[in-house]
Amino acid sequence: MKCFYYVTPTLDSTHSISDDLQELGIGEWMVHVVTKDEAGLKREQIQSSNYIETLDVVRGGLIGANIGFIVGVIGAAMMAYFDPFQRELPWWVYLIVVLVSTLFGAWEGGLYGVATENQKLNRFHDDIEAGKYLILIYARKGMGETVKDMMRQKHPEAQHVATDRQFVNPFGVVRRRRRQREEQRQEASRQQDQGLINS
Repeated sequence: MKCFYYVTPTLDSTHSISDDLQELGIGEWMVHVVTKDEAGLKREQIQSSNYIETLDVVRGGLIGANIGFIVGVIGAAMMAYFDPFQRELPWWVYLIVVLVSTLFGAWEGGLYGVATENQKLNRFHDDIEAGKYLILIYARKGMGETVKDMMRQKHPEAQHVATDRQFVNPFGVVRRRRRQREEQRQEASRQQDQGLINS
């Protein structure tokens, strides 16, 4: 399943896109919108994004669990080497040390993740803060081209800004569209040239 990222400027456009996607066979639970205007989404009955999409809870928790596991293994190895209790400890004591350390790391990482914006959305932070709507469209295999064609034909105001091959992978990288980056560079150079001509 791929996730297509589209940025659209208005709530009306977002509502129209949601309706067109439902006609295409993509259910409302497969279309999520990230925006500052949560009240507008609720009023228009558009599915808002969830915490897993907007916060880095999963990624933070996994990183914390890995760090906790490493610390736990080092702690268990130090306990075995230095023998602080002056007697032979059963193997499950070392397992408990590693397990508690791993769980503590996952908890700490999750707390960090709750306070952090999802790293996949960092690139779109300015658009969201500017009041735009980031639409996440989850399309099953074979539906991707259909979705992109419909968006191109019916919603030219919506920009296809990125595609995520697997949104569920918290370490995956969102690929921005090359064409859009090139268009942005060309537009910037065109504006720069116009500024020089007007000067």
